[in-house]
Amino acid sequence: MLKQAIALILLSAAIILSMSYAQQGLQLLLNGHEWVSGLLTEVFSAGQYGNLVRSLIALLSIPIIAGFIPAIAYWVVKRHWFPYFMEIVWVVWLIQAGALIMMYKAAVAA
Repeated sequence: MLKQAIALILLSAAIILSMSYAQQGLQLLLNGHEWVSGLLTEVFSAGQYGNLVRSLIALLSIPIIAGFIPAIAYWVVKRHWFPYFMEIVWVVWLIQAGALIMMYKAAVAA
C-alpha cells in the first residue's frame, strides 16, 4: 500500500512537470482518431448506422495499433507473444475515450 501511494505521488508529480508534453500526446491521440474517422467517412454511409460503425472502428483502431507497436518489437526480440498487449490496449483506450468525452463535452457547451 505504501509503495502504491509513493508511486501515485511520483507519477502525479511527473505529470505536473510534463503537462505540456502530456497535452501534446493527447492532441496527437485525438488527431489520429480524427484521421481514422475521416478515412472511414469515405467507406461508410452518412446514416445513423454508418456513423455508429465508423465511430466504433475509429475508437478501437488507435489503441489496437498502439498495442501492436510494442508487441511487434517484443516479437522481433523474444519470438513469442507480448504478454501485456491487452493492458496497453485498455490503457490507451481509456485515455482516448476520456479525451474524446472531454472534447465532446467542450463542443456541446460551446
